[in-house]
Amino acid sequence: MTATEGRVRYGDGSNLRTLNLGMIGVGVGGTEMLPPMDAMDELNVMACADPNPVTRGFFSERYPESHVYETAEEMCADPDVEVVWISSPNRFHAEHAITAAKHGKHIVVEKPMALSMQQAEEMVEAAEKAGVYLLAGHTRSFTLPIRTMRKVIQSGEVGALRSMTLLAYTDWMLRPRTADEQDVSQGGGMVYRQGPHQIDTVRVLGGGMLRSVRAYAGQWMPERPIPGYYTAFLEFEDGTPVTITHNGYGYFMGSEMVLWGHPNQRYTPEERVEVRRQMRDRTRDEEQDKQDIRIGGSKERTVFRPAHSDRVAWVPEDLGLVIVSCERGDLKHSANGVYVYNDEGQREIDLTPDRFMGGAGQRRAELEEIYDAIVFNKPLWHDGRWGMATLEVVLAIIESARERKEVRLTHQKALPDDYDAEFTL
Repeated sequence: MTATEGRVRYGDGSNLRTLNLGMIGVGVGGTEMLPPMDAMDELNVMACADPNPVTRGFFSERYPESHVYETAEEMCADPDVEVVWISSPNRFHAEHAITAAKHGKHIVVEKPMALSMQQAEEMVEAAEKAGVYLLAGHTRSFTLPIRTMRKVIQSGEVGALRSMTLLAYTDWMLRPRTADEQDVSQGGGMVYRQGPHQIDTVRVLGGGMLRSVRAYAGQWMPERPIPGYYTAFLEFEDGTPVTITHNGYGYFMGSEMVLWGHPNQRYTPEERVEVRRQMRDRTRDEEQDKQDIRIGGSKERTVFRPAHSDRVAWVPEDLGLVIVSCERGDLKHSANGVYVYNDEGQREIDLTPDRFMGGAGQRRAELEEIYDAIVFNKPLWHDGRWGMATLEVVLAIIESARERKEVRLTHQKALPDDYDAEFTL
């Protein structure tokens, strides 16, 4: 398999089959995943559970043959559903995963996996007891550039890994938020919601075994009672240092850090000014703004299904710009793949020919991983215990920022040596 191929494109195809998928929670996060689900012929999106009748109605229109339910329990009892994608509010992740496991369904749970280590342990135990797969998904660690960077590191071309820096500047705090998203006790805020993207990525690149965390979190916007900034120094067991930073307040944009970039993300500069004004004046209708980008909303297509999105050049977004330093060179994102800087100069690994950098193709990897595990009995790399290790770092950032101290980690999981073995450059 080459860097431009998907994981499912191997073998003689004799044992390919369609996997029936049900989604718990079709909010903004769930809506974002529908294009890659639709783009994967091996998946049949055939059920959803959501308490919002408007959402259920739009889901039925989009998928006329689907089964729609008001509760997760009802959907998980559907004998036709084989795998469940959990994109419900964060406080329900553990409950819904355990419910799915008890009904014998395989599970993909969005980030954050859970709100506590106890919840994560209960999810893992429920999946193991039921004999089902549990995948911790929806992080940028699955994307082709990150997988490619790891392959270059493993090849020895640029020597041993020595440090990593991840910088993200986004408009995340300006996006519409429900009440639970503005409550840290329910998993709200930048660290819970966005930390897993960067944490999962550095754990994949560095082998998984982080040792400690020292962090700071900033809550700077009166209109948002949640942290909108964090920075953390992470150290691996072998001493490799990592710095991760995310500023979601939407002034300077990370997409401006690259030569081919622009000042836009979810909003243009002019739109960000207006959003801030409405938030200050308390005139913003956030529930309507939220509904507009859910399934069937007036802005769903422009936000999550833009025309020709598969051919858009990559720019730093929620993951940020990743810079990897090794003994004999550096790696970072390019517009079309990955730049490699070494003693011979600079070269680009172009990832666009078959799997473009933007659009639905870049979000399929976790779907392919759960599919391959169920259908082909392939390894599930990002399993529940891997997700629990990432959650431990999220919680350590919160604790370290609160207590102003270094936090040692005790539940880390090493990345197997044969991780992503079928993905080659």
